[in-house]
This record gives sequence, structure tokens and C-alpha cells, in this order.
Amino acid sequence: MKLYNEYSDYLKSKYGEKVYKLPVNIPCTCPNRDGTLGFGGCTFCSDVGAGFETLDNSLSVKDQLTRNMEYISKKYKAGKFIAYFQNYTNTYMGLESFKSYINDAVMDNIVEIDISTRPDCISDEILEYLSDLKNLNRVNITAELGLQTANYHTLRDINRGHTLAEFIDAVLRIKKYDFDICAHVILNLPGDTMLDTVETAKILSALKIDQVKIHSLYIMEGTEMGRAYKNNEIAVISKDEYVERVIVFLEHLDKEIAVQRLIGRAPEEKSLFVNWSMSWWRIKDEILNKMESEKRYQGSKNKFSYYKK
Repeated sequence: MKLYNEYSDYLKSKYGEKVYKLPVNIPCTCPNRDGTLGFGGCTFCSDVGAGFETLDNSLSVKDQLTRNMEYISKKYKAGKFIAYFQNYTNTYMGLESFKSYINDAVMDNIVEIDISTRPDCISDEILEYLSDLKNLNRVNITAELGLQTANYHTLRDINRGHTLAEFIDAVLRIKKYDFDICAHVILNLPGDTMLDTVETAKILSALKIDQVKIHSLYIMEGTEMGRAYKNNEIAVISKDEYVERVIVFLEHLDKEIAVQRLIGRAPEEKSLFVNWSMSWWRIKDEILNKMESEKRYQGSKNKFSYYKK
């Protein structure tokens, strides 16, 4: 019995060999930063967003992919890649601008285009364009949606700018197309409890999500959450509690859902809190060792019947 459905195994089964994800950074923002919904973004979001490991967005999409592809090909003898549009809200721009960036990712050996965005920034025009792109170029599409938590009170408190309803709406509209959907969750947001962990896993299972990416909260200098953390207005759960939440989340998550990661990484510069000052891989090892010793595995408590598209 596998402890959990690893993303690398999922990709190998899908493409017949190991596939590598190449980050792409394009100049975009977020409706929660430019004043459409609010300013400053989510309370945990820093000025670099999630793209601290990406190349500079002054480089073209093709240049970024080519550079990363050459490096990974030499290092790992890789032959298939995913173009991952990672930072901020990649669908939050004019349709023609979006098309120009995505079209540049159609290259030899790119088998999938993965687009990270908000659930309230998915239009029917974008979905129709991506469907045509997929069919014409035989390239798969994945939409990565930031949910973070099913607790809509917490979503309000972190200034997310959307609720659970917008996430459900986006999933239902995307599912009309033959795209994968990945949900991002943070299992140790201030205010969330183990009940929220369970409910988030149950909702993702009921919605037949294809993939999930689990993040641990990191707190950066210059953010609203950073200010609250320094003023002792919020607390972060212990590392042991986080480990238990990840395991409980996996137990309630359908076994068919691929798990991209169990814990995230963060930039060390200007960080106030990240992974309890431990290496991310040590915490991952703790999670897996505890699951193995206690005979706990993904899907063991799931009550929703998963079916393929």
C-alpha cells in the first residue's frame, strides 16, 4: 500500500517517463493587489509572490523555458517537460496578452502547460482558447487554483478576496474541458483547526480534483501577516501539529488525487517564520515515517467515490 499518490508517479504513469516542471515568470499581478478587489494581496503574500526561484520576467517565455530545459536536460537527462506559469495570477490580463505568453510555451518536448491562477480569474474565453490550444498542439493543460482553505472565515481574515463558492464555480466550469485541476492548500493558517483540514480534504475529494499541492505557511517581512506575527497577534501551530494535519488531510483525501508536495519552501531572506527553522525535507521525512509506523495512508478515511473523467 502506497503512503500517498506522489505527483512524480502520476506524471510517469501519464507520460511514460519522468517529467520535469519548468517555472515561468511573466509580468502579471493580482486583482487583490491592484485595487480591483483590494491592495496588498493576501496577508501572507510578499512582493515577490511565489516566484522567488524563477528567472526574471524580463526574459521571454521561450528564453526562460530554453534555459531551464537545457540545464535540466543535462543534469537529469530529461526529455519531457511542463511549462509552469507560476507567479501571481497568470490569467489576470487581457486575453490577447495571455494568448501571446501561452503560445510561446508551445515548444518541442513541452507536453503540458500548467497555469497558476485564482478561482475568480477564470473566464470562459480563456477556457475556450486553452481548449483549442490543447487540441491543435496536442499539449495537455492543468489549471492550478489557489484555495488555501475551505474555511471562508479564514479566507476573509487573510484578505483572500474570494470565498469557497468562487473556487467551486471555477472547478465546475473547468471540468467541462479535459484539463487537470490542482488545488493549493495551506494547512496551518492562523484560525484554522483540524476540522478545517478535514473539511478541505473532503471538499477536494467530492469535487474530483486531480491534484493537490500542500503548502506550509511562511511569514515574510513587509506583509500584513508579518506585522501581526511580530506583534504577537497571531500564532503558528507547532511542527508536530502540522505533521499530524498533513497526515489527517491525506487520510481524508481520495487516493486517486495526486499530491504535488507535502510542505513548501520559502526564501530565507526577509522571512520571519518558515518551516519551524527546519529543512523542508526533514519535515517531509517525519510525515512519511509517522505514516509508515502508524500504518496511515492517503484515502483511508475518504467517503467520496472518485471516478475518472
